[in-house]
Amino acid sequence: MTNPIDRLFIEHPRAIGESYIEHFGIAAGVGWAMLTGGLACFVHALIPNLFQRTGSSTIKRLYPLMVSRQPNAGKFAHQDPLWQVEYEI
Repeated sequence: MTNPIDRLFIEHPRAIGESYIEHFGIAAGVGWAMLTGGLACFVHALIPNLFQRTGSSTIKRLYPLMVSRQPNAGKFAHQDPLWQVEYEI
């Protein structure tokens, strides 16, 4: 039986080669970007002239970060020179 503290706070970061603090920083940064980008999308839905590219730019910024942290990171679309988002939010 594993220690609940280890299981809840340390097991996952260790499995991906990070400390708790490193993992916290990355996860909190991604979460903050998603929250602010999502809120901008809701404002854009109400007032289309505001935040015309914020959602798209948030996704474009986060996608390479998330993909680079996955196994076999070299096989993903964001690294293809032809990769482009087909529309912007």
